[in-house]
Amino acid sequence: MRSSLRYIALAAFLVLVPLFLVAQDHDTYKPPALAHKDAWTLVLLPDTQTYVKFKRNQPILDLMANWVLENKEELNIPLVLHVGDLVEHNAWANPDGLAANQPGKAQWESVSTSMGAFDGKIPFIATTGNHDFGIKNAENRNTSYEEYFPLDKNHLTQVLLRDVSTGEDGMPLLTNATYEFVAPDKREFLILVLEFAPRDTHLDWAIDRVSDPKYENHIVILLTHTYLNRDSEHIESENYPLEDRNYGKAVFEKLVKPSKNIRMVFSGHIGAPDDPSAHVGFRSDINAAGKTVQQMTFNAQAIGGGWQGNGGDGWLRLLEFHGNQVRVKTFSPLFAISPSTQHLAWGTDVFAPFSFTLD
Repeated sequence: MRSSLRYIALAAFLVLVPLFLVAQDHDTYKPPALAHKDAWTLVLLPDTQTYVKFKRNQPILDLMANWVLENKEELNIPLVLHVGDLVEHNAWANPDGLAANQPGKAQWESVSTSMGAFDGKIPFIATTGNHDFGIKNAENRNTSYEEYFPLDKNHLTQVLLRDVSTGEDGMPLLTNATYEFVAPDKREFLILVLEFAPRDTHLDWAIDRVSDPKYENHIVILLTHTYLNRDSEHIESENYPLEDRNYGKAVFEKLVKPSKNIRMVFSGHIGAPDDPSAHVGFRSDINAAGKTVQQMTFNAQAIGGGWQGNGGDGWLRLLEFHGNQVRVKTFSPLFAISPSTQHLAWGTDVFAPFSFTLD
């Protein structure tokens, strides 16, 4: 009898201890919340290419988008930005099943569907990356971006549009555009979107746009794809077969530094398998007006299993604006949905939570 009681007690212990530990994790996990009740949050999405090049990964991207919608009111989210490489292959027709198992058309359909969760609910603005052009990787300047993200896809984005550049055929290009945005705190922003490795003509167009007197007092955010490397240095050169192109250093020297109102630059592009530090960068420089330009690279595409992994473990960035202070937090809705993984939902590396000031 005593032996039986010992077995029963042991069995109860083995059942209850894991439940206790899960409860402890659940009790200590704190979901995202505003540090100040009158603050607001800008959501920054990393490269989404690996979420859509494998069909199995798209539900993670859907989860991320729907988490943003569910927290729109709680976090006061008026805008979502995307740093480019929406897809892995713009036009690859017959993927090999290893680098991808969805052709380019299906990848565009997948990301358009996932980001379609924001349509009519939150403005969504994306830049284009190298993988959004050519066949597999910027072999040319052809892109399906405007087919799957047309001007009228999200009417909340459409009403923010102010200017677009034009192509060689004189037709408008949404890959180079400006969007005017009034934040919940009534400050005026201009979002400047530039194509991957922008051409000189589009840099000239961008300089002209941000120099317009009506934007003199706006806070301009440059949204571009390739800009900083993992050492937070401006990227000087890359091996893409494009003749007319400007990478990070040239974009800084020709556009960011001479401007008086570009105050933030957001980019993506970089990464290494399962190395979070290789996906990020941050630096501050002074522009022509003596103002500090805060420049941040954020990506996650090779976290969660490398180039053939799950797409980035669901990581996104939450930028909380309160006055001149910006609190940056790195968060994964994927880990947050289960009590057994919630202890992993917050980025804790030195580069994951940090803050900066807009002087």
